[in-house]
Amino acid sequence: MIHSLFLINHSGDIFLEKHWKSVISRSVCDYFLEAKERAVDPEDVAPVLQTPHHYLITIYRGKLFFLSVVQTEVPPLFVIEFLHRVADIFQDYFGECSESVIKDNVVTVYELLEEMLDNGFPLATESNVLKEMIRPPTILRSVVNTLTGASNVGDTLPTGQLSSIPWRRAGVKYTNNEAYFDVIEEIDAIVDKSGTTVCAEIQGVIEACVRLTGMPDLTMSFMNPRLLDDVSFHPCVRFKRWESERALSFIPPDGNFTLMNYHVSSQNLVAIPVYVKQSISFFDSGSCGRLDITIGPKQTMGKTVEALMVTIHMPKAVLSANLTATQGNYTYDLATKVLVWDIGKLNPQKLPNLKGSLSLQAGAPKPEDNPSLNIDLKIQQVAISGLKVSRLEMFAEKYKPFKGVKYLTKAGKFQVRT
Repeated sequence: MIHSLFLINHSGDIFLEKHWKSVISRSVCDYFLEAKERAVDPEDVAPVLQTPHHYLITIYRGKLFFLSVVQTEVPPLFVIEFLHRVADIFQDYFGECSESVIKDNVVTVYELLEEMLDNGFPLATESNVLKEMIRPPTILRSVVNTLTGASNVGDTLPTGQLSSIPWRRAGVKYTNNEAYFDVIEEIDAIVDKSGTTVCAEIQGVIEACVRLTGMPDLTMSFMNPRLLDDVSFHPCVRFKRWESERALSFIPPDGNFTLMNYHVSSQNLVAIPVYVKQSISFFDSGSCGRLDITIGPKQTMGKTVEALMVTIHMPKAVLSANLTATQGNYTYDLATKVLVWDIGKLNPQKLPNLKGSLSLQAGAPKPEDNPSLNIDLKIQQVAISGLKVSRLEMFAEKYKPFKGVKYLTKAGKFQVRT
C-alpha cells in the first residue's frame, strides 16, 4: 500500500517525510518536481505519475503538495481520498494546514500519521477517534509536556474504535445542544464574449457543526433533492434511506464534519449570478490598448453580491495600466502581469465600471489573444442551484436542540472570455 509520504511546499522543498515500510530516498520526488516545473499552474500537475519502480500519487491543498509513494498497483482514488483525509485532520487539529503550522506541531503530526496508517494501510482516520488517542495541542498542554516529559498520546483505546459507529465517541455531554449546517455551492462556468454560457456546473458541499448530547439520530429532508446528480456522503449516512426516500438519515460525528458533497451538472439549472460587459482591444500602432469592463447583477434571487473581484492575466507585452474605477480599487503587478480589480459589494443602482488605457512594450507585436476575466464573488443566504433544506428532525433523544441552516454561493472557476 502506501510506503512513504512527502510534504512539499510551493517552491518545491521537501519539509517533512514519513516512511511506513522501508525508507525511500527523496530522489524519487525528482520525477514529481520535473512535472511541477512543466505545469503552468500547481493544480495542473498530474495526480498520478509512474516512475520505473514506484507510483507517485499527489494532491494539492493549501499551497502544499501531499505526495505518497506506492510500489504496487492500488486504486488511485483510494490513496487520493486518504491524502485529503490527512489534510482535513491537520486542518481540524491545528486550525489551518500550512507549512509553518505543520513545522510548529511536528511531533503531533508524526503521532497522527503513525495512528492513521498501520504498515501502509489506513487504520484510524476519524477525527473523533484520533482526538481520544492524541489530544489536540494547546499552549498549556505544550508547557506541561515540556516540563513533565509527557506526550499527547492517550493511555486508553478510544471507545468508538471498536463500536459499529466509529465516527462518534460514547458519553458525549453538552450544556447547550446545537446542530448547524452550512450549504456551500461553488459555480464553475465559462461565459463567452457575447454573454452566452459555454458550460456551467455547481459543486456543492454540506458542512456540519453538531454538538449534541448522547447518541442522537438525525434526519434531513430537502424540498428538491432530485436536482442533485453525483453525491458522496460521510460514512454516517444511511445510503439505503437516501436511495428510497432522498432523505439523509444519520447518527452524526461529534463536532465539525462534511456531511455530503454533491454536483449539479445540468446547465439549465445553473444560474449565472452576474453579467459582464467588456471590451479589451490592442492597437496595431502606438503601443497601447483600451480596456472597458462593467459588471451587473443577473440571477441573484434578490440577494446582494459581495466580495466581487475580477482578475485578468495580461499579455507579457503590457507594461502598465492607467485605469479609472467607479467602485473599488485596482492593482497591476508588473512582474506577474496580473490586473486585480477589487470591487467589494455590488450596487445594482450604480454598476461598477473600470476603463482606461494599457501601455505596451515599444516594438512588441500586438498580442494575438485577448485575456480572459476570472470572476470571484460571494452571495450570502442563497444556494444558486435552488437546493433547500425543508426539515431537520432528531430522534432517540428527548431534549430540543438549537438547529440552523445557512446558505452560501461563491465562484469556483468562473471565467469570462473576451
